[in-house]
Amino acid sequence: MVIGHSNFGSIRATTCVYKGKWIYEVLISSQGLMQIGWCTLNCRFNQEEGVGDTPDSYAYDGNRVRKWNVTTTNYGKSWAAGDIVSCLIDLDEGTIAFCLNGISLGTAFDNITRGAGMAYFPAISLSFKESVAFNFGSRPLRYPVEGYRPLQDPPVADLVKARKLLGYLKNVIHIGIDVTEGKLVEKDTSMWQLQGEPTVLITLAHIFNYFSPLMCKVYLVEDVLMTFLLSILERGGAVEAHPLIQQLLDLMWLLMEEYEVHECLKQLLMSLLRAYRFSPIIPDLGLQIHYLRLTIAVLKHEKSRKYLLSNVLFDVLRSVVFFYIKSPLRVEEAGLQELIPTTWWPNRFTKEGKESKEVKEESAEERLRRRAYERGCQRLKKRIEVVEGLQVQILKLLLNNKDRGGGEASRYIFLNKFRKFLQENASNRGNLTVLCPPEYMVCFLHRLIAALRFFWDGHKAKTPAALSSEEAYVPPQLFYNGKVDYFDLQRLGGLLSHLKKTLKDDLAAKANVLIDPAELQAVTMDDLDEDEESATSASQSQRPSAALAIGGALARPGWLSSPTLGRANRFLSTAAVSLMNPRRPLGTLEKIKVRTLSVEQRTEEDIEGSHGNEGLLLGRPPEEPDQPITENSLLEVLDGIVMMYNLSVHQQLGKMVGVSDDVNEYAMALKDTEEKISRCPKRRRDIHEELLKSQKVFSEKLNHLSRRLAWINVTIYSKEKMQDVYWLLRVCIRTIEHGDRTGSLFAFMPEFYLSVAMNSYSALKNYFSPVNSMEELPGYEETLMRLAAILAKHFADSRIVGTDIRDSLMQALASYVCYPHSLRAVERIPEEQRISMMKNLLAPYEQRPWAQTNWILVRLWRGCGFGYRYTRLPHLLKTKPEDASLPSLQRDLSVASFQKPCPSTLLQQHMADLLRSDRDLAPSFLNSVLNQLNWAFSEFIGMIQEIQQAAERLERNFVDSRQLKVCATCFDLSVSLLRVLEMTVTLAPEIFLDWNRPSSELLLRRLAQLLNQVLNRVTAERNLFDRVVNLRLPGLESVDHYPILVAVTGILVRLLVDTDVQGAERATAVLLADPCFQLRSIQYLLGHAEPSALAAAAPATDKRHFSLHTYTEYISAEELVKVDKMLSHLSEESKQAAATTLPTSEEDLCPICYAHPISAIFRPCSHKSCKACINQHLMNNKDCFFCKATITGVDDFTKPASS
Repeated sequence: MVIGHSNFGSIRATTCVYKGKWIYEVLISSQGLMQIGWCTLNCRFNQEEGVGDTPDSYAYDGNRVRKWNVTTTNYGKSWAAGDIVSCLIDLDEGTIAFCLNGISLGTAFDNITRGAGMAYFPAISLSFKESVAFNFGSRPLRYPVEGYRPLQDPPVADLVKARKLLGYLKNVIHIGIDVTEGKLVEKDTSMWQLQGEPTVLITLAHIFNYFSPLMCKVYLVEDVLMTFLLSILERGGAVEAHPLIQQLLDLMWLLMEEYEVHECLKQLLMSLLRAYRFSPIIPDLGLQIHYLRLTIAVLKHEKSRKYLLSNVLFDVLRSVVFFYIKSPLRVEEAGLQELIPTTWWPNRFTKEGKESKEVKEESAEERLRRRAYERGCQRLKKRIEVVEGLQVQILKLLLNNKDRGGGEASRYIFLNKFRKFLQENASNRGNLTVLCPPEYMVCFLHRLIAALRFFWDGHKAKTPAALSSEEAYVPPQLFYNGKVDYFDLQRLGGLLSHLKKTLKDDLAAKANVLIDPAELQAVTMDDLDEDEESATSASQSQRPSAALAIGGALARPGWLSSPTLGRANRFLSTAAVSLMNPRRPLGTLEKIKVRTLSVEQRTEEDIEGSHGNEGLLLGRPPEEPDQPITENSLLEVLDGIVMMYNLSVHQQLGKMVGVSDDVNEYAMALKDTEEKISRCPKRRRDIHEELLKSQKVFSEKLNHLSRRLAWINVTIYSKEKMQDVYWLLRVCIRTIEHGDRTGSLFAFMPEFYLSVAMNSYSALKNYFSPVNSMEELPGYEETLMRLAAILAKHFADSRIVGTDIRDSLMQALASYVCYPHSLRAVERIPEEQRISMMKNLLAPYEQRPWAQTNWILVRLWRGCGFGYRYTRLPHLLKTKPEDASLPSLQRDLSVASFQKPCPSTLLQQHMADLLRSDRDLAPSFLNSVLNQLNWAFSEFIGMIQEIQQAAERLERNFVDSRQLKVCATCFDLSVSLLRVLEMTVTLAPEIFLDWNRPSSELLLRRLAQLLNQVLNRVTAERNLFDRVVNLRLPGLESVDHYPILVAVTGILVRLLVDTDVQGAERATAVLLADPCFQLRSIQYLLGHAEPSALAAAAPATDKRHFSLHTYTEYISAEELVKVDKMLSHLSEESKQAAATTLPTSEEDLCPICYAHPISAIFRPCSHKSCKACINQHLMNNKDCFFCKATITGVDDFTKPASS
């Protein structure tokens, strides 16, 4: 095996050839950049130049489909992962050639340099993380070529010997002894059994005496033994119909030395795995089925199964490969053209990439094509289901818990190996050589769910009181009783070491679990550096087989293989833990055993429990029902399945959607090309021919992709797979609900349960449609509501401390309220929970991620605000919304933001009630919104100043795209904050206009001040905002007059027009009193520019002025009438105010703002300012502006009449 660890590393073999014809094979494990071939000793390679880039080195590159020898030309075919490249050199003729999967690609090079001192070495150059496996002849070549010898000679003498001995073995099986007649008789070999006949046994012992040593050699196992065993199964029928394989395995264990059997079985399974993984896909998957059947036959043998499970599967092989069905990258070679002769793809998309609204009637031809395609997909599905069924059979054998003959049952060996497998994948997430590939994980997850549910429902049939798999969940005590290792995975409440210290009293009171204080002291970070050697020798003395089980180099307890267990696994299993009233006293020896217990060392009793010991279910909290769920071991498997989904399955499900996206893009391109062909003038034959070529390319690509998509839809997105993910979602929901009832102990739950609940729902909604619809799933509405309740309750749950998981919960809730069906689910949760959710959303915006909270409130309002019924902004209609590069939840949000408005009047009502009834909530919430608006808009203005300066420079500097993105974000935040203020003013206007409330006047003054600032900045003629908008920079698409001006107009209309007379008077007075108020800003909204501005702009007659009247599709006539009414009202009032206002002397103005007259005097220091300044100051500070004395009160001040 060779893996690239540098940019473009090269490696050369240690053997060379200088005459004759030679061959070696390379198995392509990943299909990236590689150059494979031959080189001489004189070749010097570096990080830029590899095999084929120097004289006397020759290479084939199937990634770029080229051959290399200093120069490069096209050659061969594209390779894919799983292909085998044969490299041939003929030093008699001086030629080099290559074959791909046994098919010759032709001579690549001739007249290669030969002669004295010229010898050629196999060599490869490959990019970072690419991997291949070489076979120089240590194993039989997959595709031998006549006349060419492998670099390693096959063991010819041993092969002859082994075949002869196998012939003798067949003869003994084929012939029996008739004792009565005293002669040999022929027997049916398939039903042969070892009957204990001495003559037969002695004969077999003699044969095995010579045969056994040969069966330790990989070449002979693959060429002789595996071929013989496969021939037994070739007669067809179920695996059970061939007991001969079981008898032969019995013979091997009886007549071979133990180390010989071990090596033979190991090599046999590894050969099977290679054959399964790298056999070409043919339409009926016959080769894969053949190898899986033999694997099942071997694993049916109990002793062999337990040995392989303990020492080979998961340790040497990473056995999940057996549960993977590889996807064919070359459709024609997989025979999919025969299986799906007719291709079809949906035409649901418009040119902008949006789903077409009008459902076009499908033509008769299209209907026939679609049905033929669907029939082909069904044929493919039936063949793949055969393979999946065999894979589930393998897992059922590994999960057998009844085979206790000769030690522990298979299931408990599997459990410990499975946990270790999860640990490796959780703790090595950046190390690709250790990680199980995500595509394998997806298949493994589905097969494991099928096997688990089989055993779960089997247990339910025997124990009626237990739960069925439809009601499955993981009980909360698994998360805190230390019986299951969660490595260093984050808990909802933070680190385990912190939780067990802070919640030890709750554990004792609720779960009857005590932790020895001395042990608590010991399990600290210092304790991680304890003497490993003593622990290692102690564990080996307890279990001598540990060294054999995991190989000499790894012969130490599983928990020492990573430092994480110091924090995690030793929570209770390594601390002295007991029930508060233990049924039997723990002896010192047992205490030591508990202390050193590692994943590798758990027994059936530790997991299932016995004689009053509850095993994994130790420490049941009072909130948890006292009823059997299922076998404890199955609970741990279920927990592992949830963890697997979180590790890599979800990301892989999202990744494979790309094929469907490609189909849609090519379908649009084909449709567009066909339209152009129909419009192309007849005289332009050159254009017509080019268009026809494009049409052909797109059609061929679509034919290929639609067949590939059929494979992916069957193996990844089928209805059955969707039901598995849905089942997992429901498991997580039930687990979270049970955990939530335990109060403070909920903090022990690993974060991944909440992540999987959110991600699995996201997958069902986004990845499995439109092939399968989530609405068709049983109990869909109820599940949606229960998930909504979880999101509503836990996004502000004080027991959850991780910022990432809190952000994810907030994003999921934000996505939830964007779609009508999920928003209705939020509205169906109990009223108490809805009100609590709204109260949490209305908490002050400081010290928390407020932008997402604000976004949720905006979505609840969108569709009700002034001119706020749009799905997309007027000037953004032609851009494409989706961004496939974003992570799952963020992509959900970006797509969700373009959904049709679906406001929630029910949740709006809850918000209004809360703001009215809670006198402290409204001012704290609104002041924080106003603070954030002030910050966001100021940041935005500062950034567009920088952008404008950069754009005006002569050297034409490019503005950093990140700066543009941040600038657009600040603008979007300003708009959404304004919309939340509009929402508040509409739902509860009295918060601003009822001046009996202590903070109303201040809030109204702050609001007026900010609205005037926004209007003045955005509406000034030829201002900064105008110039930056007209630049139309990529990244600032959302920055436009419409969204921000409409939001401000909505607030003003609500305050000045849609209110009672007294409220309108107060709002008008405050607005006009603000020194920043300019009537022309209000006139700008309706396109009424100032006369001076019009005169100045006279030459530029083509420049259009902004006016709300031009947006009649977005703003109703009734709304426009209100704006006209507001303008005339403000014009009249401002004239009157100007006439009545007496000039104020400078001495009488507030010394802080110089905008308002002095109206307040402070106690006790008697300093003065206007009410607006002192009220705003007292929100954050109690000290006087001038003398820093603590202010105890503020009185009204009126200037005494002058004498």
